[in-house]
Amino acid sequence: MSIKFGTDGWRAIVGKDFTEENVKRVSLAIGKYVIDNFGLEKPILIGYDPRNKADEFSLLSAEILKNKGFNVFYSTRVVPTPVLAYNALEKNACAIMFTASHNPPEYLGMKFIPDYAGPATSDITDEIVRNLDLDYPDGSGSIQKVDFAPKYYEHINTLVDFEIIKNLKTNIIFDGLYSASIGYFDEILKAEGIKFDSLHMFHDVNFGGGMPDPKPKYLAELIEKVKNTPNTIGFANDGDADRFGVINEKGEYVSPDVIISILLRHLINKGITGAVVKTVGSSILIDKVASKLSIPVIETAVGFKHVGEAMRNNKVIIGGEDSGGLSIQGHIPEKDGLIANLLILEAMSASGKTLSELQEEIYALAGCHFYTDRIDLKLDNQEKVKPIIEKAKTLTEVGGYTVTSINTKDGVKLMLGDNTKILVRPSGTEPLLRIYFETDNLDRLEELKKFNFC
Repeated sequence: MSIKFGTDGWRAIVGKDFTEENVKRVSLAIGKYVIDNFGLEKPILIGYDPRNKADEFSLLSAEILKNKGFNVFYSTRVVPTPVLAYNALEKNACAIMFTASHNPPEYLGMKFIPDYAGPATSDITDEIVRNLDLDYPDGSGSIQKVDFAPKYYEHINTLVDFEIIKNLKTNIIFDGLYSASIGYFDEILKAEGIKFDSLHMFHDVNFGGGMPDPKPKYLAELIEKVKNTPNTIGFANDGDADRFGVINEKGEYVSPDVIISILLRHLINKGITGAVVKTVGSSILIDKVASKLSIPVIETAVGFKHVGEAMRNNKVIIGGEDSGGLSIQGHIPEKDGLIANLLILEAMSASGKTLSELQEEIYALAGCHFYTDRIDLKLDNQEKVKPIIEKAKTLTEVGGYTVTSINTKDGVKLMLGDNTKILVRPSGTEPLLRIYFETDNLDRLEELKKFNFC
């Protein structure tokens, strides 16, 4: 089969394309990349999330790389992606994470993390794909089992003020969501003496019959529990804990773009300086808030590998994307749902405000609320995608509203004035166009959705 690396690694269905043979091919290809660019002396860390057979396939990969001469550090237990990534930085090592993030339970994946501790960029994954099925000499390596948590905990304590969080009067509910954050986020809170309630605190390869995705659809129990418990905030993470989901004290899901905006202001209040990184898919809200705070904005293509690269090349306060990933200055250039949760608690306690109050302050700072929607335009075949994209690049108006600027960094982003955006992006895997709408007026949103992009 043809193995392709997407925005965050190679993923496939277990037993169909995710097989022992293909795991061997990808492992050997990664090993060849490491030898060619760093040499056999570069250690390789391997970790896995709670998915079906993730432990078995990851151990197979460790054995394969040991037999090629690598010194492998293998996780003693399920580990979040950001925890493994931080250890790659700390040990000056490369890493392989066995995860399919927020994908359905039948999927598994392999994510390569270079020694800079962020997602592999396209030039790296392209080289790995070129290495598929290339052979090279065997060697005599080793496998050492390691708990990657302690080093990560030490580092987090340099970034988060737990003494401030201890003053928070808000109740905390942590929905383990059967994910890799179990045994990590809860243990951090326990170690600091921070009280919390919890649910779904065990690993389940079927994720409770739902999805390991911290979106409202899969957080119904958490939302209900927050609503029924006065003065409470709820947290959850995805399957490998690199994304976050937050429920405010009203039982409302708070979008990642709003969280990023709140944390941007909070980190500035802590004295941190630099830019903010966002993707073309992220909200105009971030631009508005950054402008009011006199903070430069760096915009990237969609995917945290682009955000992480911008964070490595610039002085950045916070970088994030609308799908629920962020990181901050002084941390790894990889999304981290654990630190996101902790920083929200820190921001609330430092300000003495509830999360919904912080939301209202951000809307007031921006000068408006924003409303979003998305339409998936299914096409008969892949050939019909390009003409629609090309047409979008030439539009001068949409639904009677003048196009004021066009950005083709990733798909086509049309700005219709300062407060209205349309993003047209093709799917990378099927004949499908995703059309995103954002504006500060609900009536305008409905008008724009009627426009025929074909």
